[in-house]
Amino acid sequence: MASNLVEWKTFIAHEYKPNSSDRVLVKEHPLRNVIVTERIPRRILGSTPSTGRTTPVSTSASILEPLTLALKQLDPLSEFTMQEMDPLSKMAAEMEATDSKLSHTSAKVITDSGLGSMEPWSTRKQAILSKYTTSEKLSIWLTKFNIDLNSLTALKKAPQRKFDLSQAEYVGRIEQLSKELVSAWHSEQRVKALKIAIQCAKLLADTDVLPFYPSKFVLITDILDTFGKLVYDRLRTKADYYKPGAKTPTPLPEDFTAEMVPESAKETCLNWFYKIASIRELVPRLYVEIALLKSYNFISSHECPEALLKITDMIHGIGNPLVAIYVRCYLCRVGINVTPTNSSFDFLLANFTRFLESYQHLFSRSVTAELISKNMPISTYMSLYLKH
Repeated sequence: MASNLVEWKTFIAHEYKPNSSDRVLVKEHPLRNVIVTERIPRRILGSTPSTGRTTPVSTSASILEPLTLALKQLDPLSEFTMQEMDPLSKMAAEMEATDSKLSHTSAKVITDSGLGSMEPWSTRKQAILSKYTTSEKLSIWLTKFNIDLNSLTALKKAPQRKFDLSQAEYVGRIEQLSKELVSAWHSEQRVKALKIAIQCAKLLADTDVLPFYPSKFVLITDILDTFGKLVYDRLRTKADYYKPGAKTPTPLPEDFTAEMVPESAKETCLNWFYKIASIRELVPRLYVEIALLKSYNFISSHECPEALLKITDMIHGIGNPLVAIYVRCYLCRVGINVTPTNSSFDFLLANFTRFLESYQHLFSRSVTAELISKNMPISTYMSLYLKH
């Protein structure tokens, strides 16, 4: 047996020198994506009868070298796993991989770009008012505040009247309500001013004339912005601030903190939000609270960020998807203006995600029935959700 064994010997070349015959010229980089050539029977490529021949077809294989995968922030195992997924699952996996990165950088993007790089709201709203018009009659319920009202419960007792107006007449009525709100405020009728704001916000729950809704949103939110500023300025002037060692009060600085606000001013601010919480209808309650978001800074530094996320979730309770998305638009616009640049802007991503989650509601039976009754194509309806 031993004589049949092969004796193996190791040869070591101590002085190997490469020569030109060892070099092989190549036309492509060895790490480039692999091109796989398949031969497909000619009969499947057209109607030509099969001749037994095959036609070469080159396809790029999804085999990437590790460095390319690293640049894509994917390890090779994850890449091969994603190749086994269906397209929707693959897209979801890719989005999940980037969601955390987006949430961490959202505040940085807004801070770096600055509000100055965004299109001014004044420019945007003029474009909306010019684009979304109607020749239909617009209905509006107006409350006649002909007596002093000392509580919100008196709003139900105030006489109401319905008006069917042209677009020009409707805009005139809205402008009149804005003037009445300011006049009531400056005449110390705070509750009446609040009721006018509530009455205006209720109009945004009505989608009877869909083509005009974006313009109505602009007109009403202008009034709400005015109301929110009146409340904020009033609270700031009433909050007497004593500098350390000073014996006389001074107005709060622009960059004040909640610690500088006296307890009496905080109580006044809380009373405003208690009044808002007593509004029964969801849509006007959310709109008026959004208008007063900046006033949360009188209470504490964390109240406003918490309110932004709270309202983001509460909008889920609005059944009409068009009404809901416009509330989200108003929340995001006001939220950007009242949130310091060094704070989190996660509420923006949260509102966009909530909209995507409710996207199927745009094709619900109730929306379809409404479009049929108004003889509106789905394409026209979808344009109301677009960036204007």
